[in-house]
Amino acid sequence: MSAQNQVRRITVPQIARRKGGEPIVSLTSYHAHTAAIVDKHADFILVGDSLGMVMHGMESTVGVPLDLMIMHGKAVVRGTKRALIVVDMPFGTYEESPQVAFRNAAKIMKETACGAVKLEGGARMAETIRFLTERGIPVMAHIGLTPQSSHVMGGFKTQGRDEDSWPLHEADAKAVSEAGAFAVVLEGMVEPLAAKITKQIDIPTIGIGASAECDGQILVLEDMLGLNPWTPKFVKVYGQLGPMIEQAVSEYAEDVKNRAFPTEDEVYR
Repeated sequence: MSAQNQVRRITVPQIARRKGGEPIVSLTSYHAHTAAIVDKHADFILVGDSLGMVMHGMESTVGVPLDLMIMHGKAVVRGTKRALIVVDMPFGTYEESPQVAFRNAAKIMKETACGAVKLEGGARMAETIRFLTERGIPVMAHIGLTPQSSHVMGGFKTQGRDEDSWPLHEADAKAVSEAGAFAVVLEGMVEPLAAKITKQIDIPTIGIGASAECDGQILVLEDMLGLNPWTPKFVKVYGQLGPMIEQAVSEYAEDVKNRAFPTEDEVYR
């Protein structure tokens, strides 16, 4: 393949430069085959710790181990050529100290060949974000509704409904931006607060349940494809793959029971 025809991956600086420009497109992916499809359209793909709930039936993301993130991260990198791949740091792998966070982030990047990591938390994680970025690890931050802290928050609650809480979220956004994060996810946040934060900081904001005022958007792939029986208010369902899969499986089961499959077309002679 000639150098002119090679597909080059989108880089962290390219994402950072999209602040205030063309909206950034992102989705989650956890396997090579879906990642290959998303890769054609997304600017970055997040290997989110949401895979614990979506793929492994966990009640929250808290129980996701580091090795599981690395395994799925490898699959997504192998299935893609174009998008920046960002891998979530799971609960317990970065909160203890910047040094522990660096050790685990370096492990993720070396073993998956991803382009960046994501971690949750605002001002409290600023020191860690600075420590990582100064040592060559690009960090995407995540504030607002942070699922790994759902036990402390009392569940998955929309953030910013009480305007008195806005200064705390604004401070979180400024802290991660100043610490060196190249972008920040705003999750489950009321529209006017998300809009205000987007205007206040110099890095792109990526919304999930935070309105079109953000610099980009991300959704869980399985949610927007209609694969989950319940979806949050902020999800627009673009496909109904759940019912389609169930119908296909039902037809297959009936064919097997009636000996209608395999037919002559599927048999070796």
